Amino acid sequence: MAITIDLTGKTALITGGTMGIGAAIGHELHRAGANLILTGVEEQEQIDRFNEEVLKRGISNIQYVRVNFVDQDSINSFFDFLDTKTKIDICVNNAGTNRNNPIDKINESDYDLLLKVNLKAPFLITRYLSKRMKEANYGRIVNIASIWGIKSRAGRASYTITKSGIIGLTKTSSIELAPFNVLVNAVSPGFTMTELTMKTLPEKEFNELKAIVPAQRFAQPEEIAKLVLFLVSDLNTYITGQNIAIDGGFTNV
Repeated sequence: MAITIDLTGKTALITGGTMGIGAAIGHELHRAGANLILTGVEEQEQIDRFNEEVLKRGISNIQYVRVNFVDQDSINSFFDFLDTKTKIDICVNNAGTNRNNPIDKINESDYDLLLKVNLKAPFLITRYLSKRMKEANYGRIVNIASIWGIKSRAGRASYTITKSGIIGLTKTSSIELAPFNVLVNAVSPGFTMTELTMKTLPEKEFNELKAIVPAQRFAQPEEIAKLVLFLVSDLNTYITGQNIAIDGGFTNV
């Protein structure tokens, strides 16, 4: 008998939900019946177009919202918007950015950017939602970390700091929220075939990286999304505080 996941009646917030892994997660959760709030950093005109497109397709339970997690006014407006929602059952903290530089060449403004987007934003959202989820005695939070929070390589100090931090946030918040039926986990994707990867990764480097992954390929965004789907579903009733690497075996090399 096939196992089905039904998120009908559940509302899911996915940050960075307009492209890449975030968009794939949104697709899987929506297919399972969830109402979606998807954030993006695109200009408001583009966000409006996203909303118009889903309405033209007859979809009324997807809403795109512009949020810049570097701008405090934008963050405040976002939380005001969330206050208007009756409930939020699921949260996927996916929004992220990256800057690679050797430790002695890291620009402080780039470092602050990564801290704000990759680490502070998930902290602020978790802090906000934890109060509501505790009152509801239900919640599922998944933080999208990275293989670079498990291992690292030259030039990735800033990114590894933030992704290690989000794994720490996951562990501690899971302990505090478990008594309230709120499960908090992290997912650490490996090399993934997102639009950005395909546009920016030279073919030579792509082939070199693929060769060192035991699975001999990059992940598809849908593979990451299906793991997240399981973790936020009611099939998951006891997994919390875990960081699950989905990397084709790369972190074992």
